[in-house]
Amino acid sequence: MIYATVLFILAGLAEIGGGYLIWLWLREGKPFYWGIFGGIALALYGVMATFQSFPSFGRVYAAYGGVFIVLSVLWGWSIDKKTPDLYDWLGAGICLVGVSVMLLAPRQ
Repeated sequence: MIYATVLFILAGLAEIGGGYLIWLWLREGKPFYWGIFGGIALALYGVMATFQSFPSFGRVYAAYGGVFIVLSVLWGWSIDKKTPDLYDWLGAGICLVGVSVMLLAPRQ
């Protein structure tokens, strides 16, 4: 489970960081190579998910969605300096509960 958690976090940082670099390039006029690096990070994110041990593509990507929401709140807080409010934390917590149900529920 530690391996899966580390992969979720690394992939989340690649996805959010890649998207952020492209955002900065297109929306804030950063040099084009920021967008190139962002694209590379997004491609790495796509590859990282294949290393998960969970057997279902859909389930893994749905779980990534929940993890990414939490990481996005933390990214916004630390990088963009936008302090999350109660509803940001509540929503992120609900998403983590959903992720836990999807990945950890007993199945046959």
